[in-house]
Amino acid sequence: MGRVGRVLAAAVIGGAAVLVVAAAPAGATPPGIPSKATAQSQLNALAVATEGSMSGYSRDKFPHWITISGSCDTRETVLKRDGTSVVTNSSCSATSGRWYSPYDGATWTAASDVDIDHVVPLAEAWRSGASSWTTARRQDFANDLSHPQLIAVTDNVNQSKGDQDPTTWQPPLSSYRCTYARMWINVKYVWGLKLQSAEKSALQTMLNSC
Repeated sequence: MGRVGRVLAAAVIGGAAVLVVAAAPAGATPPGIPSKATAQSQLNALAVATEGSMSGYSRDKFPHWITISGSCDTRETVLKRDGTSVVTNSSCSATSGRWYSPYDGATWTAASDVDIDHVVPLAEAWRSGASSWTTARRQDFANDLSHPQLIAVTDNVNQSKGDQDPTTWQPPLSSYRCTYARMWINVKYVWGLKLQSAEKSALQTMLNSC
């Protein structure tokens, strides 16, 4: 049974052992995560190239967070999507809720403890082909809610990841690495970004663990 499935505990009631089943906290589930087979096909189709330069890079060249609906921006939209029992105020800020971070298995009840991770970091995208994009395309990438590019996770874990690719950083919770690889591959495939040889090997190893 998966780690985000059910939590089982034994109890003794009236001299008999009873199995108590409790629901585990909901996990962040971005849209469009492909199957292993689809991810493998996409990985095979991605172009392999030497990593590009960071010359000229700035996060400002990937405008985020943008307004999505009413007063809600991209971050607030993902917090509501990935959280449980999320309550927001009139400006769309989350005032309460619960967020389960699948990267490390932690659960948080304050939105301030949660970051919205760009699965493929903005700097990584820049080095992989986004340096030649228009600002409008980079904005679409940085706020992509249609593919598995944005996910609510523990802030410190997101910060430790930085702009690293799977060659040097993978989710601390090893059971999530298969899903993470499928997400990463899909984003690079959909957006036409390139891979490094070592990055492709790391992703293949992660896929093999599925």
